[in-house]
Amino acid sequence: MSGATPGPWLRLTALLAAGGTLLAVVSGAAHIGTTHRLLAALVAPPLAALVASAWLAHRRLAPAALAASALFAAAAALPERGVHAGFAAAALAALAVVAVQAFRAERVRPVADGDKRLPGARGLAAGASSLQRTWRDYVTLTKPRIMSLLLVTGFAGMVAGARGWPGTGTAAAGMLGLALACGGASALNHVLDRDIDPLMGPRTKARPVASGRVAPSRALEFGLALSAFSFVLLASAVNVLTAVLALVGNLFYVLVYTRWLKRSTSQNIVIGGAAGAVPPLVGWAAATGHVGIAALLLFAIVFVWTPPHFWALALLLEENYRAAGVPMLPVVKGRRETGRQIVLYSLGLVAVTLLPWAWGGAGPLYVACALALGAAFLWLAERLRRDTTPRRALLLFHYSLLYLALLFAAVAVDAVVG
Repeated sequence: MSGATPGPWLRLTALLAAGGTLLAVVSGAAHIGTTHRLLAALVAPPLAALVASAWLAHRRLAPAALAASALFAAAAALPERGVHAGFAAAALAALAVVAVQAFRAERVRPVADGDKRLPGARGLAAGASSLQRTWRDYVTLTKPRIMSLLLVTGFAGMVAGARGWPGTGTAAAGMLGLALACGGASALNHVLDRDIDPLMGPRTKARPVASGRVAPSRALEFGLALSAFSFVLLASAVNVLTAVLALVGNLFYVLVYTRWLKRSTSQNIVIGGAAGAVPPLVGWAAATGHVGIAALLLFAIVFVWTPPHFWALALLLEENYRAAGVPMLPVVKGRRETGRQIVLYSLGLVAVTLLPWAWGGAGPLYVACALALGAAFLWLAERLRRDTTPRRALLLFHYSLLYLALLFAAVAVDAVVG
């Protein structure tokens, strides 16, 4: 990726980091208090995203970005007023250099009406069509179908934590921040998996990065920018704990699951499922400012749900995973053992879904829904164990999506009426 031209997402990140540093310097000139420290803390995520983008894809920007990071850290470590202000001002100057370097990169020349290769209205139409495709590809990078389910569990956790409506401002900021974190992690997943996606059939071969429609450096910038913006929004508009939890889920999915577990062990999704279980914690923390046993039980439900859900999909894509060298359970242990593990985890799932009631945090409405939905899950899992056909695997996979959405809807409704 190194050597690519900086794109709009890196430029936006550079402006955000420089603007935040400027506000921190101005606030610190008057008084080094809570506002100054908060502004300085909010600069850290975009600055980290800028350094990562520069190091991985734009080495020309790396010296100034690394210098800005070092100067910023020195300012944070040296609270003596004169020294602190000097390092902060130097960090701002280095960030200004990064921003200028990013914007000075050569831009793509727009197609003119007189261009012989694409004349007149045809050129304008082609440009509009290209822009539409580009935005559609960027939306695809965020994996909106997966994100929608994560937002459902996050919103249910928020309503359950608040025991009702958490407030319009909190709900809007919390859901937008969570969506940015999920979208950023998904975009970085596209970048890391671009080597195996072409090997896993038409579904992943057509992804924006794997197909070459979006350059890896652009997807990297996009993913890092969304992740940084998520932290800034959640920390400033909701609370710091919510921002930290969203960031931890993001990093766990990208670095622990995608980068390490996915390609190294058949238990990849068992451990890696923790990333997808974080949204209920994010929602709960957004509503309450803390995380307790009840929130951890919601985390546990999604954590135990993930293996049978994903292994049903893995049975459908077994040959694709084998071709890509990904050690999913059906590839390593076979279809029969996968079916058996799905049933065992499904039994565990039903048991875990009853824990909120046993703890005293859920009422009869939730229990009735959990038992009814769980019974259907177990029935489909047992049918799949007896005969691991694609049709039965597909049926369980689709039902598992509906199951989690309905179960967490029951969590939210039970919290409101209870």
